[in-house]
Amino acid sequence: MRVILSGGGTGGHIYPALALAKVIKQHDPEAEFLYVGSYRGVESNIVPKTGLPFKQLNVQGFKRSLSLDNFKTVWLFERAVSQSKKIIKDFKPDVVVGTGGYVSGAVLYAAEKMKIPTVVHEQNSVPGITNRFLARKVTKIGVAFQMAADQFPAGKTRLVGNPRAQEVAGLKSDFSWQQYDLSDQVPTLLIFGGSQGAPAINMAVIEALPEFNQRDYQIVVVAGPKRLASFETVMQERHLTPAKNVKILPYIDNMPAVLAKTAAIVARAGATSIAEITTLGIPSILVPSPYVTGDHQRKNAQSLVQAGAAKMILETEFNGQHLLEAADEIMQDQQLRETMAQKAEAIATPDAGDQLYQLLLDAIAERK
Repeated sequence: MRVILSGGGTGGHIYPALALAKVIKQHDPEAEFLYVGSYRGVESNIVPKTGLPFKQLNVQGFKRSLSLDNFKTVWLFERAVSQSKKIIKDFKPDVVVGTGGYVSGAVLYAAEKMKIPTVVHEQNSVPGITNRFLARKVTKIGVAFQMAADQFPAGKTRLVGNPRAQEVAGLKSDFSWQQYDLSDQVPTLLIFGGSQGAPAINMAVIEALPEFNQRDYQIVVVAGPKRLASFETVMQERHLTPAKNVKILPYIDNMPAVLAKTAAIVARAGATSIAEITTLGIPSILVPSPYVTGDHQRKNAQSLVQAGAAKMILETEFNGQHLLEAADEIMQDQQLRETMAQKAEAIATPDAGDQLYQLLLDAIAERK
């Protein structure tokens, strides 16, 4: 099988595509891949490290207000479609898969024009602009949330989950908290505001720090590489020092391995985070980002709250006191953690990659 993968802009679009590539390789060791990304997105840093062949297109998103820059957006899209047709002609894929981001719009649009089987994967509960644009044209659509399925054409849409879940499900973690001078026998709360950190979450941690210093559970805060300096400055201004049970880190590389040894997590509600914490059965306190399209993180989080697997605090209401109360409720009650963990696992899709792979086969068969 020859597969073009395209997704860009954020890790939430990229990691599912990379996870799918691993699943396809398990089914078809002779499979060949080409990843098409953008120059602007983080895929230019992530994908080349995997060893997958990688090509780039110059695209940009539409401005939400009236702007002359939107004319450039259209011109770049048309040029990217033309370049995509050449890439497709040269690579000769059996199927083209898009996982979101503006670059995938150009690639899948070109593939459809060339009558190549196409599959869209939507990770969030609210479909993104690109996937909504492609919905009527593509061969098949896979979604991670039932709420999203209701917003796509029924005949071509299937609930498959997020392939990142299958990648995490097979993980064997040898991670130890001892490398941070913590104990593996003490429950650990991980507070993670995303790869770049989240100022609102960091500030709430600072407000709660005097109380966290007195807890009998451990707290690990990932402040973000660009936020750590300001985090430490505010602590100094308030004469705060973390106790031995609290660690402040800039970043964690091996997040899935760390999550496997985490008792509970405070996090945003992005699609990749949801896939990881449900698959690993981790109780969560979710603080959805209010800065995303369609408020989809809040809706992602609501699906876990309704299942009893998570608590949600909106950023407008999030502060040190609310963080401390929610953390204490979960971390000081082992039975509650076990119940929430079971409910998280119950809504996970550990075979999501296999299901998406089958959707690819169905798309290819339909176009023959």
